[in-house]
Amino acid sequence: MSQAAAHPAEAAVIRRLSTLDRFLPLWIALAMAGGLALGSVVPGLNDFLDKLKVGTVSLPIALGLLLMMYPVLAKVRYEDMGRMRGDGRMFGVSLFLSWVIGPALMFALAWLFLADQPAYRTGVIVVGLARCIAMVLVWNDLAGGDTDRAAVLVIFNAIFQVVAYALLGWFYLNALPDLLGLNNQGFHVGIWEVGRTTLIFLGIPLTAGYLTRRWGLRAHGRDWFESQVIPRIAPITLYGLLFTIVLLFAIQGNHITAEPLTVARIALPLLAYFAGMWVLGFLIGRAMNLGYARTATMAFTVASNDFELAIAVSVGVWGATSGQALAGVVGPLVEVPVLVTLVYVALWLRRRWWPQEPVATKPVLEPLCEPAGEPV
Repeated sequence: MSQAAAHPAEAAVIRRLSTLDRFLPLWIALAMAGGLALGSVVPGLNDFLDKLKVGTVSLPIALGLLLMMYPVLAKVRYEDMGRMRGDGRMFGVSLFLSWVIGPALMFALAWLFLADQPAYRTGVIVVGLARCIAMVLVWNDLAGGDTDRAAVLVIFNAIFQVVAYALLGWFYLNALPDLLGLNNQGFHVGIWEVGRTTLIFLGIPLTAGYLTRRWGLRAHGRDWFESQVIPRIAPITLYGLLFTIVLLFAIQGNHITAEPLTVARIALPLLAYFAGMWVLGFLIGRAMNLGYARTATMAFTVASNDFELAIAVSVGVWGATSGQALAGVVGPLVEVPVLVTLVYVALWLRRRWWPQEPVATKPVLEPLCEPAGEPV
């Protein structure tokens, strides 16, 4: 029997990704290149966007950011909140890793690799504060994780994001550097600046996504909503992301081409973070005897980040031409290929550590729980 036939889950990983998801790093790279080209062809683009600016954000970029977030938040299964019983230990550890260990690790890595670059350092820390509420479902499903518990963790993280993001931003960007005596090079950000941006770029699409889902479930049921509506609106996230990246790179073109190693330097702490958090989550799950499915869910949940929100906050607080915005854009360029690789690592470890536990082979984004009757 061939290796591929013996392990069909590994062989099917890339095939089970949609074309858009499978080539996401390529689309991002092409958007970056297109933005650089646009900036050189239309040198007055930045001045034009400045005329459409409200606060620190140009309206076209704000539109791209909001479109990027809306489908993600329409996918979240708010109606499943509170349905999981008896998993308090797993949920508690996962949330602790996500909201305490994760931000602290990214803070340490950002200062280690980018101590002399406050803008890039800040952008990397902002990425570490935003927990993933979308692509984590894809990584978890590809790896054969526990889809029910992944859905509940996504809901928890979405709620924590609304409540805690601004406070964590203030703590890691202002309070902790001052407490540790680190040279912040005069950089400080107010808690209201981060909070206001979070309310706009998370609150508006969260409300729209929740209301869209509530309408769909009440009018037609979950199966219809997730088979008919979600596939139609899901690509809007990618279109909004690519549109935003094109504009960001168009107005940052001179800076990027003058320092071509900047992107690589930003990528180093991000690479160490995604890999380190995944390994930590996986090892803790195994030590807790959670079994493969829940261990994989914990590992991918704690290692994945909401790069859409990180980009939105960076642009909203510091502007589209900032180093923070550039760091946010580099996030998905690193995260996607790293986590696809970790899916293969998870499946390999499953064969070694849990040889008797089968891996689910359900399609990506299949309904994660049985219908619960009337939605909330």
